[in-house]
Amino acid sequence: MITGPTNEATAAPASAVPLLFHNGLLIDGRGGEPVRDGAVLVEDGLVRWAGPGAERPELPAGTREMDVRGDAILPGFIDCHVHMAAPGGALDHAQLGAMPRSLRTFLSAPRMRQTLFAGVTTARDLGGADAGHRKAVDDGLLVGPRLLVAIAMLSPTGGHGDFRAGTDDGVTDPTMSRLADGVDDCRRAVRDLLRKGADCIKVAATGGVWSPTDQPDDDGFLEDEIRTITEIAAGHRGKRVAAHAQGRGGILNAVRGGVASVEHGYEIDDEAIDLMLERGTFLVPTLTTANTDPDPLKAASWAYAKKKHWQAVARRHIPHAIERGVRVAMGTDCGIAEHGTNLRELAYLVESGMTPMGAILAGTSEAAELLGLAHEIGTLEPGKRADLVIARGNPLTDIASLGKPENVLLVAKDGVPYKDTDGLAA
Repeated sequence: MITGPTNEATAAPASAVPLLFHNGLLIDGRGGEPVRDGAVLVEDGLVRWAGPGAERPELPAGTREMDVRGDAILPGFIDCHVHMAAPGGALDHAQLGAMPRSLRTFLSAPRMRQTLFAGVTTARDLGGADAGHRKAVDDGLLVGPRLLVAIAMLSPTGGHGDFRAGTDDGVTDPTMSRLADGVDDCRRAVRDLLRKGADCIKVAATGGVWSPTDQPDDDGFLEDEIRTITEIAAGHRGKRVAAHAQGRGGILNAVRGGVASVEHGYEIDDEAIDLMLERGTFLVPTLTTANTDPDPLKAASWAYAKKKHWQAVARRHIPHAIERGVRVAMGTDCGIAEHGTNLRELAYLVESGMTPMGAILAGTSEAAELLGLAHEIGTLEPGKRADLVIARGNPLTDIASLGKPENVLLVAKDGVPYKDTDGLAA
C-alpha cells in the first residue's frame, strides 16, 4: 500500500514506489502558462520531473501511473497565518487560557488534519502551536501540514497580546502571547521564544480586534523595539519576523523595524506601500478572516463593533496595495476564521484585484519565498519536495472552486498521498 491514511489520524509511511500523475492541467507555481496534458513524476519524496506528458522521461521500474482525468495538478499550498490552538470562531481568550494545555493540543489535531485535507501542505502558526506540534507532524504522530511555529506573539502591555480585561491583574494566556516592554525586555522575550524552538517571531505592532483594552489603530511595539527583535531573530540562522499590524502607524513602525511581513495591513496607505516596495516586505492580508462576520451571540459587543469596522477598512485599502504591486503571500487567520477553509483566501485575493494565477502564486511560490523555503517547496520542479494537490476542474477559470474542500481530490506531502477522495493512488 503506497498511500497515506485518508481516514485515520496516523501518519503515512514514505512511499517507496515512484508515482506519475499524468493527463492533468499542470500549474507548477512558476507563473507560466498552464501545461495541458501535464505530468509530474515523484520518486523518494521529491519531484523528479514535471512537464508535458509527451515529453516525459523513461519511467523508473515499478512506477505507478495515475490518470488525473484532466483535473488540475498544483503545488501544495502554503498558509502563512494560522492558529491551530484556536477554535475557528469568536475567540474567548479567558476560556482558552483556562483550558489545560493537553486538551488544547488534542483539540488542535483534527484542525491540523482539516487544514492538510483542504490542500495546505505547509503552514506557519503565528501563536498557539509550539515545537511539540511541529515535531508530532514531522515524526508521524499527527496528520497535518508541515509546520513553522512562532509559539506565541510578543506584545507590549496593553497591546494586542494582553487579553486581561480592564484593571484585572491576572496573567495573560502564555499559549497565545507573551508580554514585553522596552528594548531590554524585548531582547529577553525573543531569546526565550527562540530557545523554545520558534521558527519565526510574531510581534504586535498595533492593537487588535480581540484584545479588550486597545484598538487596531493603536501603536503596539515601537520601531526601536521591533528593530531589536528583528535583529536578534536574524542572528539565529536568519529567522524572520511577522508583524500583526492593522493601523497605519503600526504598519510603518513594523516595516521600518525590518519585519519580513505585515499581517493584515488593513489601513495600509501609499506611504507604507512605497516603503514595502522599496524593502520587499510582504503583505499577508488574511482576507478570509476579514470576510468572516463575527457571531453577535458569541463575540463580546466591543469585539463585534471593532471587527465590523475593520472589515470595512480592509476592503477599502487592500485592493490598492495589490494594484500597486506589493508582494502578497497567502494567509488566512484560520483559527479565528473556520479551520479547513483556507483556500477561500484565493478567491478573496482575486476579488481584491489579483489575477487567478497571481492568487495561486501567493499561495505557493510567493508564500515559500516569505518563509525562506523556496528552495524546498512552492513549485513543482525537479529536486523540490513532492507536495502537490489534485483539484477538480480549472482554478484559473473558477478560482473559488479551490475554496471548497470537496474539490480538493488528492493531497500529497513529500510524495505521500494523505487525502485521495477518488482513489487515484489506490
